[in-house]
Amino acid sequence: MATSVPQSSSPLASLDQKLALAKRCSHEGVAAGAKAAIVASIATAIPTMASVRMLPWARANLNYTAQALIITTVAGAAYFIVADKTVLATTRKNSFKHVPNMKP
Repeated sequence: MATSVPQSSSPLASLDQKLALAKRCSHEGVAAGAKAAIVASIATAIPTMASVRMLPWARANLNYTAQALIITTVAGAAYFIVADKTVLATTRKNSFKHVPNMKP
C-alpha cells in the first residue's frame, strides 16, 4: 500500500510541474511580446509622423485615426509574432530537458 500512494500522487505533482512550466513559458512570451510591441510602435510612429508632416499625399490622406491604426497594427502584429515564437521556443527547450538521451 505504501508504494501505491506515491504513484497516485506523482501524476498530480507532474501536472503541477507542467502547469507551472506552462505559466512560466507564457509569462516569458508576454514579456518578450510587450518589449517587441514597444519597439515596433516607436519604430513605426517616427516615420509615420514624419511622413504626415513632410509628404503632401500623407498630409491629405492620413488623418489621426489612420496614423493610430498604422502604429497599433504594427505593434499588435509584433506582439503576437514575438510572443508566439517565444512561447514555442521556450516549450521546445523545456521539452528536450525531459526527454532521456537527448541533448538540448
